[in-house]
Amino acid sequence: MQADVLAAIDRIAAGARAADIETSTIDFKEHGRSRDDLLKTAARAAACFANASGGAVVVGVADKVAGPEAFTGTDLDPDATRLRIHQLTEPPLLVDVERSETAHGPVVVINVPRSLQVHSADGKVPTERVGMSCEPMTADRIAVVLDERRGLDWSAENSGIPTSAADAVALSNARSLLAQLPDATRRAFSTATDIALLRALGVVTSEQTLTRGGALLFTAGETPAERIAYTHRRTPSGAITVNEILGGPLLTAILRTFEYVEARNDRTPVSLRGGQQLHIADLPEGALREAIVNAAMHREYRSGSGRISVEHTQTQLAVTSPGGLVSGVRIDNVLTTSSRPRNSNLAGALRFLGLAETAGTGVDRMYAEMARVGHQPPIYTADPDHVRVALMGGAPNTALTKYVATLPAHERDDADAMLVLLTLLAKRTINATEAAPILQKPTVDEARAVLVRLATSDVAMLEPTRESARRTDQVFRLREDALVALGAAVSYRRRTTDQVDRKIIDYVKETGTINGRVTRLLLDLDTVQASRVLSDLVDRNVLMKTSEATRGPSVTYGPGTSFPSQKHKETAASPPATEEATPLPSEWTLFGDHWEG
Repeated sequence: MQADVLAAIDRIAAGARAADIETSTIDFKEHGRSRDDLLKTAARAAACFANASGGAVVVGVADKVAGPEAFTGTDLDPDATRLRIHQLTEPPLLVDVERSETAHGPVVVINVPRSLQVHSADGKVPTERVGMSCEPMTADRIAVVLDERRGLDWSAENSGIPTSAADAVALSNARSLLAQLPDATRRAFSTATDIALLRALGVVTSEQTLTRGGALLFTAGETPAERIAYTHRRTPSGAITVNEILGGPLLTAILRTFEYVEARNDRTPVSLRGGQQLHIADLPEGALREAIVNAAMHREYRSGSGRISVEHTQTQLAVTSPGGLVSGVRIDNVLTTSSRPRNSNLAGALRFLGLAETAGTGVDRMYAEMARVGHQPPIYTADPDHVRVALMGGAPNTALTKYVATLPAHERDDADAMLVLLTLLAKRTINATEAAPILQKPTVDEARAVLVRLATSDVAMLEPTRESARRTDQVFRLREDALVALGAAVSYRRRTTDQVDRKIIDYVKETGTINGRVTRLLLDLDTVQASRVLSDLVDRNVLMKTSEATRGPSVTYGPGTSFPSQKHKETAASPPATEEATPLPSEWTLFGDHWEG
């Protein structure tokens, strides 16, 4: 029995009336009615407490009688009472019921926890405990309470552990992390006292104890907990080479996991222009750290069961954490949905230490880090009990890495830009409809805005295809300068109509004529493809036949009426805007050792 309930019973026995000592968390009921009526009354009182801050319903005490005579007793069965309250409430409410034999008579105590939901009982309007009474809840009040309940932060609750119990090694680790930060304000706390450091992290309560988040980070708990399990295999199905169970303070376990992962993460040297050399990890360090920290930050701790699992091979890392996805987050919107962390107090401390990105950007960082070295995005799987994120790495795409290194930092760190770039390494074009699921955008318009930005920004990696330039639903491709810079990173090579025109026009200007054989050699085409190119140029009057032969290798072509003059050579090769309806040749793509268009 709770101490406050015992104290109230003692006061009644000493001469007080139950009605006078009821509180916002204690209610007394007399077993003077029919059993069914009593259970309905108890269910309504339990729901009232659950909708507020929780409390205890004590059955077997008359509330208007003072002294020992107030204890009228009850024969309610605890199990049957618990079941009936569950049946009478909506949604069903689980309570704890205990029978106690006091010196003055038997009582049954119904202990009601604060609920994450709003409950009604016996078909009545939901009520909540206000002072010593149960007040009806309006629809607006119910909505407010539900919103507050969804924001409950287990990690901010008082752990009851004094700040003096913080582990010295964990505190030293925190100081080391802060000392490396560029932010001078946070860096200054690396030399602060223990209590000042803990307060800066937001993990000290008004009672000078640690929050649950602080206790997780800086203590081992009452019993050493298994925080993280790390295993390493050389291949996904090979024998385990490392198997470590990391307990103690969560901060120490996280940093030790980093050490295990990074010690077994191969690197590839990449030489940049100017002689600079980068050593790119097969699994990007930033993505690895985010996956591990996110698991620690968002896992479900309330049940106290389970541990984070980190499975590592040479080219893969999978992190599994207890608890499902945070409310509102799905696998198909994990990149774009901003949600409140499950453990805000814990998350705030990890961010202050520089271990986690600002709210809503950690997943973005994982996606960007993977894409910019040529790896596929993180793979999420989830069920109500677990969330798993897998990072599939390997040797980086060095040509892509070199190109990305030339981009401004804001583009390198932008998940949208990197995902579009990664997609266009293997796919010639992309439109907004295709981009929306890749970027996890809820609407096509949002995806289109990304593509337009990448085509009009200072960097301008993309351009609309010539055929779709005037359409609302434009089709985008990599610009020629981006293609050249990416080189071998692109699994195809593209030659646009403008580029084909330019090569042939330049050749005709130099020699006066061109034929099919030269066209094949100039553009690396076969006979049919070369014929199509020349026919299109004739149709647009850029070229005209200059030989009597109409077929075969002896046919020659010279400047036509739309052949660009020297003065307008930059623009005249393109067909005039009024001829937009004239079909233009599609882009040319290299497949193996030949071009197709």
